Amino acid sequence: MIITKLLSIVLVGYLLGSIPVGLLIGKYYSRVDIRKYGSGKTGTTNVLRAVGRKAAILALVLDASKGALAVLFAALIFGRNYLVVGNFGLGLLVAQCLAALAAMAGHNWSVFLKFKGGRGVATFFGGLIALSPVVALFGGQVFIIGIGLTRFASLGSIAGVVGTYSILIPLTIFNGFPIEYLIYTLIGTIVIIIMHRDNIARLLAGKERKVGEKAEAIGTSPPGKNTE
Repeated sequence: MIITKLLSIVLVGYLLGSIPVGLLIGKYYSRVDIRKYGSGKTGTTNVLRAVGRKAAILALVLDASKGALAVLFAALIFGRNYLVVGNFGLGLLVAQCLAALAAMAGHNWSVFLKFKGGRGVATFFGGLIALSPVVALFGGQVFIIGIGLTRFASLGSIAGVVGTYSILIPLTIFNGFPIEYLIYTLIGTIVIIIMHRDNIARLLAGKERKVGEKAEAIGTSPPGKNTE
């Protein structure tokens, strides 16, 4: 019964995450397929480049909501159940972290978009807001400051998730924060860094676009420029 609930939680989280918010917003606001612009991703940064600021803010909020809702639904489905596997207990926090990770997976590899999507940053922070608002606030500040100082969304995103994981290490060791949060942020950080590997390559080559630069249709970038 508990295993069935865990599988249901993962499925619900994945399907929530799979909702292609950025794509839908692009079509609603400007009748454009944002997958044909910039990086081809469906996340907030590409919505900003292809559609505009208001659409990007809406995409950010809704993509974050996918992670938060996955965590809330996990609580409703799992309840107070508890499963012991060896020396490890599978309780509500494990179920909620699995749901948040599943939402990230759905956002990045959406079943509705032939297993393509975004990079998972907003959905990661959305799940974290529902799990631990204080930690999410800290990571969000690092994210914003990183973008503000560098003007690179990719650097801000990586700094934000790495900062989140880093602050949770002492909080877990000295303040008794649940280790499930630490594991969630570790896995999420690894996934997000991997999803930004093309950005990292462009940053090293000096070809990464800064926030505020418009995205051309794929295949029409000017010489020497790459898309984010």
